[in-house]
Amino acid sequence: MSNDVPTKADRTGRRGPTIRDVARLADVSIGTASKALNANGRLRPETRDKVRRVAQEIGYRPNDMAQSLHRTRSMTVGIISTDSFGRFTLPIFQALEEQFADQGIAVFMCNATDDPARERQHLDQLLGKRIDGLVVTARRSDKRPAIGPLANNIPIVYVFSQADDPDALSLLPDDEGGASLATRHLLDLGRRRIAHITGPERFEAVQLRHRGYDLALRDAGIAPHPGDYLAGSWSEEWGRDAVARLFDGKAETPDGLFCGNDQIARGAADALRERGIDVPGRVAIVGFDNWEVLATAARPPLSSIDMNLSALGREAGERLLAMIGGARETGVRRLPCTLVIRNSSSPQGTAK
Repeated sequence: MSNDVPTKADRTGRRGPTIRDVARLADVSIGTASKALNANGRLRPETRDKVRRVAQEIGYRPNDMAQSLHRTRSMTVGIISTDSFGRFTLPIFQALEEQFADQGIAVFMCNATDDPARERQHLDQLLGKRIDGLVVTARRSDKRPAIGPLANNIPIVYVFSQADDPDALSLLPDDEGGASLATRHLLDLGRRRIAHITGPERFEAVQLRHRGYDLALRDAGIAPHPGDYLAGSWSEEWGRDAVARLFDGKAETPDGLFCGNDQIARGAADALRERGIDVPGRVAIVGFDNWEVLATAARPPLSSIDMNLSALGREAGERLLAMIGGARETGVRRLPCTLVIRNSSSPQGTAK
């Protein structure tokens, strides 16, 4: 590396390294160097890597404001979440951050905790940073008031959150499809009386999962048994209580349980074990969410529907980048769920 490259540590007043220095030392044009450092344009990977390596070696740091004015973009996006526990938001956020980092875009994340005033405060702060786009996410996928319209037509993507505006873009897991997948799996195991224990009926996800369960049974020529649909709370306690209602003092009982989340499923599995009912031998169980730390620690480990939140986050990132580039995206789009089979519904009682 040439010794005539100025550095920011120089105290004589000389300027620091510029993009011209980077281009000269990498033996490329200034335009190519700019594309490589700003993660835009079509370049060969080896050219992009060479330019970035040279910039790092000479200590070149672009002027963020100058870049922003040049591109009319701040290279930042905001994320507003109401999921204070991060149970659903964290996988989405990690996927988004990784994708945006690959494009040289910084992410600002704010937690509004279901407080409209706090959300507005965070939104004002993000707009003050001249964000290029906004992602809105939550701990549940029910409809919420839409944000905006925002100044300068800043694009917004709702992910695991749904705006009450047909012109907004909302990305959600396919709850109905996931429920159908779980129910068909139990049917494929030869189970013919499958109960559905789920959460509060006011949630759209509960309604969609009930519909998927019901349709899968009817497609198999099985009428849902009266009393085998039980809605309650999202808790292990409710899973145990529901098992008591379904099994205690009953001559005929279910041979399969589709539970609306993994907490309910674990409570149900514990209650069956306490009654000496073998899982999955006599009763097979499938949960929902694939909350791995909970599902794998259950006795037995729980089969569960995975909402593929990381894939949902990546899709949200791709859509937002396209919208920042001028694309128009609207409507509600539901991405497929997948089934993770563990001991609670494995045909041989062993995890796959």
